[in-house]
Amino acid sequence: MTRSPSAVVLDTNIVLDLFLFCDPATPPLQRAMDQGQLHWIATAPMREELARVLSYPYIVKSIQHHAVSAAQVLAAFDAQARIVPVAPKASVTCKDPDDQKFIDLAVTHRATLLSKDKAVLCMKKRLLAIDVKASKAMDSIAV
Repeated sequence: MTRSPSAVVLDTNIVLDLFLFCDPATPPLQRAMDQGQLHWIATAPMREELARVLSYPYIVKSIQHHAVSAAQVLAAFDAQARIVPVAPKASVTCKDPDDQKFIDLAVTHRATLLSKDKAVLCMKKRLLAIDVKASKAMDSIAV
């Protein structure tokens, strides 16, 4: 496994909170990335998932409401995420197969995984046992 203590993996909902919904929980995350304390890593399939989600009707309504375009969200992703190769399957398996890619990447890089997904968060203890922190908010983890 590669050791990347300052790496962070963001699931799609956290990315939407950061770049679309301007969730009040995201400024500490953005600050940590801006200051170089955290390095966001992602894979091409994660970006593809974000692009797909941005076309969902309820997200399109939010995009219009927040006066942001899907292209702007993707540009922010491209500017801030470092694309790395897809990680091999981790020793832990998520109930939701769509979330497995985030877990695999976090495990491979021993990165912090930020997610609001219950299927991911219920794995916190199992992930911590293999040196991966999972949390739903940046302020609950140490940088």
